[in-house]
Amino acid sequence: MTRLVTPQPSTAVRFDDVSLHFGDAPGLDHVSFEIRAGEARVIYGAAGSGKSTLLKTAMGLVKPDSGRVFLLGEDITHMKERELFDLRARVGVLFQEGGLFDSLTIAENVSYPLLNQRALLEKFRANGDGRVVEDRVREALRFVELEATLEKFPSELSGGMRRRVGIARAVVTEPDLVLYDSPTAGLDPITAHTIIALILKERDLRHAATIMATHRYQDGQLMAKFRYNPNSGEIERWEPDDPRVQAGTKIFVMDRGRLTFEGTVSEFQASPDPYVRKFLNPGGA
Repeated sequence: MTRLVTPQPSTAVRFDDVSLHFGDAPGLDHVSFEIRAGEARVIYGAAGSGKSTLLKTAMGLVKPDSGRVFLLGEDITHMKERELFDLRARVGVLFQEGGLFDSLTIAENVSYPLLNQRALLEKFRANGDGRVVEDRVREALRFVELEATLEKFPSELSGGMRRRVGIARAVVTEPDLVLYDSPTAGLDPITAHTIIALILKERDLRHAATIMATHRYQDGQLMAKFRYNPNSGEIERWEPDDPRVQAGTKIFVMDRGRLTFEGTVSEFQASPDPYVRKFLNPGGA
């Protein structure tokens, strides 16, 4: 029997032989991997392949039938909801379609994670600083270039702008790990490129571990081959011989709950597997 070693705190997410089922259908099928602090993963897969289930399991929103799940160095496999609360506060999430609250203003949407983070609120109260939440909300919206939308409602923004607000809400707590669930779904190519550029900006400026589920080949190429340049405020291609091109971002491919491929972008592009090759597009970025 394999001895399971508890991950070090530098581990952002680790799955040890994780399986779960929804009725007779496999959600995850003996999935094992580890993502360390500052690393990134791009997950490809068809609808129902397990991409979103993996993200939910990583946060403890669904529990595995077997195996162990570690989040930010903590074994969360059997943790109760109340035990997960403070740990989840260190994770940012961009839900599919942005997941904003229609009845709240943009400022209220972005402040939601801050106002529901007990440890951070206690720190604010102890310091007697009532403006920290407001300042952080403004900073997060400035990060996605939407500071002027504070008093607007989601219905007043375009789909791309709502997705950018979702990113602001995901990063407002300066999390150690950010999960992006289909961040470019339904967006035109130009807007999708803007969203990925913002994800790169968060990854490279704050060095948060990043997991992005997507169906777009271009998204993974941008994540693996480009970086954010703080001097120009633009994204630029890595030098081909820079070791971070291969080490920083790995590709996952999922099929019916199984992790069928894990490797560098070069290995992904060279894979002979017919299912993996469905997600390749030589005309991409």
